[in-house]
Amino acid sequence: MNQLYNTGIKLYELAARAAALRSAKVHKMIRGQRRTLDILRRRLGNRPGCIWFHASSLGEFEQGRPMIERLRREHPEKPILLSFFSPSGFEVRKNYPFVDAVVYLPFDTPKRVKKFLDAARPSMAIFIKYEFWGNYLHELRRRGIPTYIISSIFRPGQRFFRSIGGMFRKMLRCFDRLYVQDERSRRLLKVIGVENVTVAGDTRFDRVTDVMHSTVDIPGFPGFGEKFKLRFIAGSSWEADEDIYVPWLNAHENVSFIIAPHEFNETRLEALRNRFNAPVALLSEWVREIKRANLPAGELPAHLKQVRGIIIDSFGKLSSLYRYADIAYIGGGFGNGIHNLNEAAVYGMPVVFGPNHAKFKEASDLIDCGGGFSIASKEELNHTLNILTGSPSALQQAGAAAGKYIRDNLGATDLIYRDLFCKAEETIAPDTSVENADDNRL
Repeated sequence: MNQLYNTGIKLYELAARAAALRSAKVHKMIRGQRRTLDILRRRLGNRPGCIWFHASSLGEFEQGRPMIERLRREHPEKPILLSFFSPSGFEVRKNYPFVDAVVYLPFDTPKRVKKFLDAARPSMAIFIKYEFWGNYLHELRRRGIPTYIISSIFRPGQRFFRSIGGMFRKMLRCFDRLYVQDERSRRLLKVIGVENVTVAGDTRFDRVTDVMHSTVDIPGFPGFGEKFKLRFIAGSSWEADEDIYVPWLNAHENVSFIIAPHEFNETRLEALRNRFNAPVALLSEWVREIKRANLPAGELPAHLKQVRGIIIDSFGKLSSLYRYADIAYIGGGFGNGIHNLNEAAVYGMPVVFGPNHAKFKEASDLIDCGGGFSIASKEELNHTLNILTGSPSALQQAGAAAGKYIRDNLGATDLIYRDLFCKAEETIAPDTSVENADDNRL
């Protein structure tokens, strides 16, 4: 890449190192990058030809997960490398059992890129949705390593389509093929001369459907909330979201609720519990009481029947709990952007979310089909929820629309997988890297 880009990356790195002094999250990323080469050499050893998947964060990983797990099932002999840039992905999936190694991706400087590729020796690179690192892409191209991006989506305002975006357009030309979510993305890319594009859809639809079919039972469910008229769930909830929906829940005593805070600690959990005028339990407390009571399946101790709300205080449970709700609120829309709508919609329930959703195709699609509802204030939330909860037919119709939307968009994983691993096995390049086993520093 040119000097301007490399200077920008260096400034970004310096800013991250400064932020690490006060941010535990960034500190983990910096510390984790220092261990990347060592992990690669220990976990991949002398086996060249790994399939390298890169995800920026946890959400992007979930989009690539169906591809990774299918590759592991059908080609167990192929080593697989998974990298993250964000701690929110790495720290949750660092022990992911379907790959041979999980690492932090080092900063995109020419020297680090060469060391990373020399140690990893990938035969194919697959980037998931976003992440356009110029030095990585150009070096992959230079080495003749087939490189792809899957589930990507493009919008007119992105830097690729601006008059001064030539440097970024060159990055797109490093991909052997771009698998995009929609036709609009294909048309935008065609305007700038990028035509090696396949409209494949979004692999997240396949992922959430897999999750729906493999959810695990949680003690005490579905008995929770059975004495109430309706069951409400808030997924990936932030305080700004709670300012919107908590007053509605406090005003509707016939609605039970489950809340999954996006991030939490003991103080956050207690403050959230104190916002409600009804009995609320943490999920860990609920499960402990169920096990202690040792009652037949489906029966609850008398004191738990009075619990109207449960707050999830552990990770990995939300996707299983969506099936016990009738309507979902998805958080993030009053901050940087909404979280996973499809994870709830797959269960055939309407989804409600905040106004910051312009970058999320599934939000506008769900609104258009009648399965999703965007709100920008308490008043709009009250109006929307009152309509949905006041009419069984309105609730059923919206839920059916959401579920149909998910079913109608299945199949992206199968299409991309066939292209990459069935039709064109010969595109997996031989090892072309030069190993540098002595210098373990990035």
